Amino acid sequence: MTSAESFIAKRLLVSKRKLRFINVIGLISIAGITIGVAALVVALSVFNGFNGVVTGVLVGFDPHVRIEKKGNVTPGEIALVSRVLDSLPGITGYSPFVSGKAMLIAGSFNRVVVLRGIDPVRAASVSGISSRMVLGSLALADTGELPGIVIGLTLADRLSAVEGEEISIISPYGFRAAAAGMGAPEATRFRVVGIFESNNREYDAGYAYVSVASAQELFHASGSYNGIELRLADVRGADAMKELILQRLPAGYTVSTWYDLHRTLYSVMQIERWSAYILLSLIIVVATFNMLGSLTMGVIEKRRDIGVLKAMGMTPRRITRLFMFEGMLIGIIGTLLGIAIGLFVLFLQVEFSIFPLDTTVYIIPAIPVEIHLADFLAIAASSLGLSFLAAYYPARRAAATLPSDSLRWE
Repeated sequence: MTSAESFIAKRLLVSKRKLRFINVIGLISIAGITIGVAALVVALSVFNGFNGVVTGVLVGFDPHVRIEKKGNVTPGEIALVSRVLDSLPGITGYSPFVSGKAMLIAGSFNRVVVLRGIDPVRAASVSGISSRMVLGSLALADTGELPGIVIGLTLADRLSAVEGEEISIISPYGFRAAAAGMGAPEATRFRVVGIFESNNREYDAGYAYVSVASAQELFHASGSYNGIELRLADVRGADAMKELILQRLPAGYTVSTWYDLHRTLYSVMQIERWSAYILLSLIIVVATFNMLGSLTMGVIEKRRDIGVLKAMGMTPRRITRLFMFEGMLIGIIGTLLGIAIGLFVLFLQVEFSIFPLDTTVYIIPAIPVEIHLADFLAIAASSLGLSFLAAYYPARRAAATLPSDSLRWE
C-alpha cells in the first residue's frame, strides 16, 4: 500500500468540508463494529470466568482420574493397578472405592443418594472432601457403636439431620426381602460424623460417604471394589496420564479423566459459548453491511474522481487497494475501539465488581471474568475478515470504472 493510496483513502473516509450522509453511515459502521467487538470481548471473558469457576470446584473436589472395570475389581486386580500407578510419576495419591445408590432415612424424611465407600486415611490425597468439612470430621472408621457417615450440607438440610444424629440406610439389596413379600426392607444404622459443603449443589444434595468396609457390606461386594481413584500433581496432565495407564493395564479397564466424568456439563457450556459468539457476531455482520452500503455509495459518488485518477495513470489494481484500505480502516478502528472498551469494562468488573451476584444464591460474589488471548485474536480475525469481505465488492466496482464514461461530460 503506497502513501498516496492510504492518503486518498483517509480523505474519502473523513471529509473536511462537510459531514455527508455517506460519512454518517461510515461512522455508524464503526460504531456497530465497536459495539459488537466489545460485546464479544465481555461475553467470552464471562464465559471463561464461569468455566474457570466450575472447573475449580470440580477439580478441587473430585479425583482427577478414575480407573474402573466392568463388574467388580478384585483385591488381586487392585494390587496389579497399584503396581502400575506406583511406577508412574506425577501421582500424588490413589485409593480404591465402592459406589452405588442407596436410600437414606432420617425420621420422616428420606432421600435416594449416591453412597460412596472411601478410605478416610487416603481421602485427603485423592479428593477434596477432607478440606470441605464444615461440621465434624471424616471419622468413618467402624470403631464405635455405629459406623460413621458424612453427608452434604444440602442433604443434611433436606433430611433435617445434624452431626451425631442416627440415619438408616437401605441399599438395593435391602429391598429384596420386601420385594419378595417376606418382610420389611433391611436397614443399617449409621451415625452422622461430619457434614461437607463442596459448592456443588449436585454433590451437596446427592452424595454421602461411608467407609469402604461399610459400603462393601451394604452392596454385598464381599471384599471387592468398583475401581480406583487417583489425584495428580498437575491436573493438566490428566489426558496424558490416562493414555499411560491404558497402555500399561491389560484390556478390560476403563480410565476416565475429570473432564470425561463431566463431559455433558462442558458440552452444554461449549454450546452456550458458541451460541453467544454467533449471536453477538451478528452485530458485526450488520455493521459490515452498513459499511458495504457506505462504500458502494461512495464509489458511485466518486465516479468522476476515480476517472481522474485512472486518467492520471492509477491502475485498476491500485484503485482496488485504495477502497480496500478504506474498508479495512473502518474495520481496524472499530475493532481497536471495541477491544479497548471491552477491556475497560472487564477491568471495572475485576476491580470494582460492577455486576455483583447474590451470595445467598451463588457461590461467588460477582460475575467472574477470565481473559484469554485466543479469544481476542478470534474476535479481531472475525471483525477484520468481515470488513475485508464488505470492502471487496465496492473496491472491485471502483476498479471497473471506465475513465471515458466518468469524464465524458467534463
